[in-house]
Amino acid sequence: MQPTFSSSRILLPVRPWFIFLSLIAAVLLNFLPTSHWPAMPDWVALVLCFWSVREFRRVGMGWAFILGLLMDVADGSVLGQHCFAYVLLAYVSTAASRRLLWFPLAQQALQVMPLLVGAQLVQALMRLAVGAEFPGLSYFIGPLIAALLWIPATFILLLPQYQPVEQDPDRPI
Repeated sequence: MQPTFSSSRILLPVRPWFIFLSLIAAVLLNFLPTSHWPAMPDWVALVLCFWSVREFRRVGMGWAFILGLLMDVADGSVLGQHCFAYVLLAYVSTAASRRLLWFPLAQQALQVMPLLVGAQLVQALMRLAVGAEFPGLSYFIGPLIAALLWIPATFILLLPQYQPVEQDPDRPI
C-alpha cells in the first residue's frame, strides 16, 4: 500500500510527536547490547534516512547532529563519528528525496543501500583515522540488512498517516 505519484491514496500529515517517538525508539534499539553484533542494522541511520526522505522540512541535519552526538556518547566512540556520518546521511537523503519517492519500494531500498553503506564507511574511516583496527567486512552487513528493512520500515512508519480523518459516505473523495 505504498503511496506513489500514480496512486490515488492521500496520506494524512505526519504528526511531529510520531517522528520524535520513532527516532527515540531507534535510539533505544541502538542502545541494546545486540546492536554490536555484526549483522545488526544501525536503526538510527535507517529511521533518520526515512524521515529525511519523507519529511525533510522537519527532520534534517540538526536532528542528525543531535542523534549522532547521543550515539557517540552512548557508544563511547570517537566523538563526532556518528555525528558526521548522520549529518552526511541526512544531507544526501534530503537531496535525493524528490527523486527517490518516484520509485517503488524495492527500488527505493536499492537506492538507499549506498547511502547507508556510505554512512557506515564514514564511521569506519573515522575510527581508522584515530588508530582503531579495521572492523572487518562483517561490519558492512548491517547496512545491507537495513536496506532490506526499508520496505517494512516504510509500512510501519507510514501506518498512522493511513488512518482516515472521518468516515463520511457522502464525501466525494
